Order: sequence, then structure tokens, then C-alpha cells
Amino acid sequence: MKKLIFTLILISSVCLQSYGQGSCLIGDIAQDFSLLGTDNKMHSLADYPKAKGFIIIFTCNHCPFSVAYEDRIIALHNTYSKLGCLVIAINSNDTISYPEDNFSNMCLRAKSKGFQFPYVIDASQTIYPKFGATKTPHVFLLDEKRTLRYMGAIDDASNQEEVEEKYLEKAIDALLKGKDINPKITKAIGCSIKVRKVSKQ
Repeated sequence: MKKLIFTLILISSVCLQSYGQGSCLIGDIAQDFSLLGTDNKMHSLADYPKAKGFIIIFTCNHCPFSVAYEDRIIALHNTYSKLGCLVIAINSNDTISYPEDNFSNMCLRAKSKGFQFPYVIDASQTIYPKFGATKTPHVFLLDEKRTLRYMGAIDDASNQEEVEEKYLEKAIDALLKGKDINPKITKAIGCSIKVRKVSKQ
């Protein structure tokens, strides 16, 4: 029953024209960024002029949904980086209230999992609203011109053994073949991005 409800939520979201509160909609050009990665280097989309696409994944250390998807994200990198479609993982969480997500712990996590893709920190929390990201994980697939072509979930089940629809893989395959992506939007399921509270003076 839970799987059926999850699937119905995903299907219903396809009818939406956008998801989240950001300004980046399907067909928009995504704004570039320059963010510090766990390799102690700055990363931006402009660093990869020959990329055929970008798999931008908002994620973090502590969310159980993000943890459940880590091996799948690694597999996506291993498969699609060879084809020119690059994974960039972004952590936008408030690291004060959620210290498990701070940069030091990001570095430890990247090392323990053997991440071979950039895992960067949105320390100012200014990047996730530009994409409209609301969850961890939340995916945004860009083409070579940084046009947003797909947004939402990686697949239809946090438990990998229950996956029936691999939304992101289908979208990437269509992108690389120059075909239309369907669905273009699914509903991301996960923890909410933790927004830093502004203290009142």
C-alpha cells in the first residue's frame, strides 16, 4: 500500500508545470555557481565545457533518504560520467543546527564512501532556491547548454530493492540520445532542506 501511494504521488506530480519555490523551471537555463568541494577545490558548471549534461543532486549526510541513495548516486557517476554526463552533489543544509552536515563531516563522508564526483557545500544557502530544491535528495538534470530538462526524484522507492521506475536514468538516456524526456517532472521524496534560522534582533 505504501508503494502504491508513493507511486500515485509521483504520477500526479507529472501534471505540474514546476515544483518547489525556486525560479528554475523546465526549459530554463540554470544559473552557474562556484562552491567548495570536499577535494578543497572550487567547482562550477563552467569548469566542464565539454560536458554533455549535468546531474545536480541536492543531498546531505544525515538524511536517511540521502544515505539510502548514496550507492545509487555513485552508480550514476560510474555509468554516466564516461558518457559525458557529470554528477555534482550539493549540500545546502544548515550546518549549525545539523553539524553532521558540516564541511568536515562532508569530507569524512566523501572519503568513506569513495565519492569520485564533486560533493560541494552551499554554505550561504543561496544556490538551492535558484534551482527550487526542497528535498534531499532532489535532482536537476541539465543538458550541455545548462538547460533544465528533468527535475524531481531519482526513482520511485527509497528502498533500492523496491524500485520499479528509474526516472532519472530514463531521463539521462533520453537526453544523451536527443529524445524527449517523459516525465520531465516527478516529486522528490526525502527530508526537507534545513534552512538556517535568522535570529531576530
